[in-house]
Amino acid sequence: MARYNPSFQKSEFKEKVLDLRRVTRVVAGGKRFRFRATVAIGDEKGKVGVGIGKGLDVQSAIAKAKTDAKKDMLTIKLKDGRTISHEVSAKYSAAKVLIKPSAAGKGLKAGGAVRFVLSLAGIKDASAKCLGRTPNKLTNAMAALTALKKLKFSSGGGSASSGKN
Repeated sequence: MARYNPSFQKSEFKEKVLDLRRVTRVVAGGKRFRFRATVAIGDEKGKVGVGIGKGLDVQSAIAKAKTDAKKDMLTIKLKDGRTISHEVSAKYSAAKVLIKPSAAGKGLKAGGAVRFVLSLAGIKDASAKCLGRTPNKLTNAMAALTALKKLKFSSGGGSASSGKN
């Protein structure tokens, strides 16, 4: 039977584990295994973050990734509470992402990690395309976050640019 703990609070952020990898380090006498987790968190009202965490087990790696994502949260202003204000594109490492606003009711058309980042940010109508050739979910998610930072009305995690690409 579970014991009620009044100090336990439900987080205001929703989370999604984007990637979970087992990483290996060769040492004298064998190999050491650790886990790397990539987690996206957001409140679906304009706040979103992506974090990376490594740990000896999966649970600790996910917990570290969540705290890392909370440290660098991005706040964006949604147009009509459903989409972004203008088209943005960004490059992060080998990943390139293009995000365009859509008409009301069109839905979120994006693939892979970019879709989860946009939905956790609260964007309901947009179209996105991964233009880079990398299948790495971490770099695609970070490219989506970099693109959202380029929006005219974004704050946190860096300065907002004038929208010029």
